[in-house]
Amino acid sequence: MRLTSLPNVPTDLALTLGSGQAFHWVPLGKGWIGAIDETPVYLEQPGGIGRVMVNSEAAGVASRYLALDHPLDRIVASFPQDETMRSASDFCAGMRILRQSKWEAVATFITSSMKQVAHIAQISHTLRKRFGERLRLGEEIVFSYPTPAALAALEESDLRACALGYRAKNLLGAARMVASGEVDLEAIGRLDDLAAREELCRLPGVGEKVANCALLFGFERLRAFPVDVWIERVIRDCYFPRRRSVTAGMIRDFCAEYFGPFGGYAQQYLFHHARLTWDSRRSGTKVKKSEKLGVGLKKSK
Repeated sequence: MRLTSLPNVPTDLALTLGSGQAFHWVPLGKGWIGAIDETPVYLEQPGGIGRVMVNSEAAGVASRYLALDHPLDRIVASFPQDETMRSASDFCAGMRILRQSKWEAVATFITSSMKQVAHIAQISHTLRKRFGERLRLGEEIVFSYPTPAALAALEESDLRACALGYRAKNLLGAARMVASGEVDLEAIGRLDDLAAREELCRLPGVGEKVANCALLFGFERLRAFPVDVWIERVIRDCYFPRRRSVTAGMIRDFCAEYFGPFGGYAQQYLFHHARLTWDSRRSGTKVKKSEKLGVGLKKSK
């Protein structure tokens, strides 16, 4: 496999792929293999933060997917300079917000409800293998995420067999609405953030949190600030430590104002840092560098 170098900008590939944005990348040799839409892709990073290598035929697709054009230094410099945010920024140095397809972001986060990262990854791989397109890269086989039309043609029982549980009905309903044109994701992409969020919430299984995840990871709305259990804990403990009553509305309004135009990046840094250090912080142990890679993405020896 012939590899080519992508633009040498601050990027930590392991952190980016393993931070709970996408759920299908798997270790292979010195790097990772997966699919970006219908393109099979192999990625590796020979050194530390910086140069990323990719199979040459996927260079353009991978560069866009990894958002190598995002001005990461300027984004991080825009973050609030409090201790919590600085710790998260140091821990997640080089992490980028992936530029995923709109449908995959919507569908993946519909299936993420009340699931841990490892479980979401299992569901993603199962859906891909059963209903996605088979793609070959050398001797390796990967699968694309199934299209709305492919999923819309199924029955709920087909999706329940993929361990989706109650999420099967939501994913099927969303796929049928998108496949029929009742909800037009491309048109949503042309709306402002508020209107786009409202349109996404028409889909089964999409509330404010899932809509914000979709906006951040699929529609490149870098201000979108999803609030899940981890983020709620961070905001309550670190930013409202003396307030007895902190409502969801207060948290939402605070995050929208405090973290600024790149709040989505700040959210992802806070989320990944908290998810991997919360228990160790309380116990006094230190997280190793290798543990930052995330569930299921530790490099092979």
